[in-house]
Amino acid sequence: MPPPAPIGVVLARTAKTAGRAFDQALAAAGGSQPVWQILISLKTTQVANQRELADAIGIQSATLTHHLNSMETAGLVTRRRDPANRRVHLVELTDHGEQLFHRLATAAIAHDQRLRKGLTDTEIAQLADLLHRLAANVTDDD
Repeated sequence: MPPPAPIGVVLARTAKTAGRAFDQALAAAGGSQPVWQILISLKTTQVANQRELADAIGIQSATLTHHLNSMETAGLVTRRRDPANRRVHLVELTDHGEQLFHRLATAAIAHDQRLRKGLTDTEIAQLADLLHRLAANVTDDD
């Protein structure tokens, strides 16, 4: 019997497969992972400046600007200068952005339910714990 694959390889393959499936679910609902991340961040802050938004999502400002340009053209967000600091742009969801957020949220929930299929609540909790421990193993400074 061949030796089991290294856990890092199994984890990377699983993450890639799950990520691809999530991309497909969001695309079918009219979005993408970057758009979803931006929308969900805006939903939790209502009005955010671009720097705060980039930090919250974990992407570079230039990458965020690229996505926001497309989203603004599509009527999903508006940007305006902050009256208190003209160098800062404030980003807000439009009604169209709200509608897309709800469609993508439905797709994200369905994707999560698909991932959980056949697993008990106990197994989900164990998996989450194991994944957190794996992450801690590679981020600890010991």
